[in-house]
Amino acid sequence: MPIAPRWLSDQGGRITGVLRADPKVRHGRRELRALWAVLHPGILRWLGSSGTHRTPWPHVRQICRLERHRIPVRRGVPTGKASVEVAYYITSLPPERADAARLLTLIRGHWGIENRLHHVRDVTFDEDRSAVRSGAAPQVMAASRNLVLALLRRQRHTNIAAALRTYASRPTSAIRLVANAHRLMVK
Repeated sequence: MPIAPRWLSDQGGRITGVLRADPKVRHGRRELRALWAVLHPGILRWLGSSGTHRTPWPHVRQICRLERHRIPVRRGVPTGKASVEVAYYITSLPPERADAARLLTLIRGHWGIENRLHHVRDVTFDEDRSAVRSGAAPQVMAASRNLVLALLRRQRHTNIAAALRTYASRPTSAIRLVANAHRLMVK
């Protein structure tokens, strides 16, 4: 846990921190994450007022710095140069509801959403190269893709691309899935 500098605590601020190392090697690398969350009334007031509209952001409660240290590993042995990535976050959660450890967990959860939804939409549905661009058609296509994802997830498919191939080769199963969608969505 970091010790807040005297000037920070004298001005009503505080800092929390957490350091976490992944116990396993994943995707060929070992990661170490360090997050510091700072609450300082003066900095938080200044944050929004320095932007284009010059108005403070009323709900900002903490600012965070996250460092990700990655070490490439192969067969348990470091193989390359370590890299460090730094990201900054702001949150409306006060320290009483989310200390540094909780914020780190929430940030990791956000990437789970990114990987489960946006990555699937970008890669499996190739959404970025879609030629549908006029009127309400892009929203309709996005809603259709979201519906397909929801139906497949309700059927407990984890590999969406494989599920799409399966239903493409079995049109009666696809029709049955859509026809019974109302039963799936009620759960």
